[in-house]
Amino acid sequence: MRHNASKTLALAALLLPFAAAAHTGADAGMHHGFAAGFMHPLTGADHLAAMVAVGLWSALAARRAWPDLLWAPLAFAGMLLAGALMGLAGVQLPAVEPMIAASLLVLGLLVAARIHLPAAAAAAVAGLFAVFHGLAHGHELVHAQGAALTLAGMVAATVLLHLAGIAAGWALRHANAWLPRVAGAAVVALGATLLSQAA
Repeated sequence: MRHNASKTLALAALLLPFAAAAHTGADAGMHHGFAAGFMHPLTGADHLAAMVAVGLWSALAARRAWPDLLWAPLAFAGMLLAGALMGLAGVQLPAVEPMIAASLLVLGLLVAARIHLPAAAAAAVAGLFAVFHGLAHGHELVHAQGAALTLAGMVAATVLLHLAGIAAGWALRHANAWLPRVAGAAVVALGATLLSQAA
């Protein structure tokens, strides 16, 4: 009974990203402060899907519970903050939105195939994509008061979304293989949709 309940909760966590609004519309008229920053990643399907997928992939592909589970999520959270600070400083990189869409394509494939990468490679992949997610956030906060609190909220929400993905992935490690594949395919489909819109 408990095993079925954990599978149900894991499936609900997998579906979270697709209940959210798309990132482009959710950013309009963004408010500032810790609470607004915390809610921001939860209202954009691209950011939400990427953060949950990082945790999901980490749990599904981990060969050991510790420390394999944490490399990619920690790298993503850290580089998300670095990218946001770069955006606040006015740093411009090309193809930010296409790279965000590409992150969903890659992360979705990693989830669906349960691909294990060495810790450094997993951290590098997650960190690279996180920079572009962070830049998008940072550009939205240029000239905003309370940007530090807003970023703190975003990072807190990011960590919680990673943990939700890890919990879902850990619950699904020994479940039917189609559940992670469906989740990964859904993330890929979202990425492909956003990439076609950004082209």
